[in-house]
Amino acid sequence: MTPDRVGAAPFTELIALERVEENLYRGTCHPGAPLTAFGGHVAAQSLIAAGSTVPAERAVHSLHGYFIRAGRTDRPIVYQVDRTREGASFTTRRVVAVQDGETIFSLSASFQRPEDSEEHQVDMPAVPQPDQLAAGWSVEEAAEHEIFQGALETRRVTDLSPEFDTGLGPQQKMWVRVVGELPDVPLVHACALTYTSDLRLASTAYLPYASSPVAPRMASLDHAVWFHRPFRADTWLLFTMDSPSYASSRGLTRGQFFAQDGQLVASVVQEVLIRQRRS
Repeated sequence: MTPDRVGAAPFTELIALERVEENLYRGTCHPGAPLTAFGGHVAAQSLIAAGSTVPAERAVHSLHGYFIRAGRTDRPIVYQVDRTREGASFTTRRVVAVQDGETIFSLSASFQRPEDSEEHQVDMPAVPQPDQLAAGWSVEEAAEHEIFQGALETRRVTDLSPEFDTGLGPQQKMWVRVVGELPDVPLVHACALTYTSDLRLASTAYLPYASSPVAPRMASLDHAVWFHRPFRADTWLLFTMDSPSYASSRGLTRGQFFAQDGQLVASVVQEVLIRQRRS
């Protein structure tokens, strides 16, 4: 069933924060898989906290985060913002997410005053449009369905052959958008993309070994996003993912987000810890 596109997006409630005092915010996170705080949720709330201290005319252009400890879902998370720099063109913020007195995530984010320049970009891959693909989540993605139902809508692009057999490394693609309508606030759309960028990216590195009878233990180590052009996260975005390396139990994964008109709007890189469970 296609979710109702009318009305405010439930996503805005997910990332909402309580302002405790200047530079200090508090929020809660829903579980990921397994039942620890979803990393994309923590990163998105950290970005909301950082952006809340920056003039609205300056848009976030990059963020870099480190996942330090697993977050709990039954306790609030406090976000402490450090106003690192106020420059003529760029504003820098650092955020530390603290739970039960311990740092679970750290974020550095940079915001830029709008500038005009020449442009170039890579081409968007030729894939079916989302209305040509089946709605919903597969049986294998049942856990994700429970976590993200009502917040995100996806259309998975199924490749006819395993691309990691061609020397390109494992790859996967999907269309994604936030359910409902987001406000016309660029920071909210950037937070939505940040949230989405942690979805299925880590599993890309494990695709060649997915037939293993024992599921691995996965944990994101760090995460970076670069925002290239304006976009709306409540319209379809193509999320392409690949993994150029997996060694020493660490998988490197990369992603790109394209709008339906072919514009490259964001890029993401993540390193994930993948350890085999012993059967």
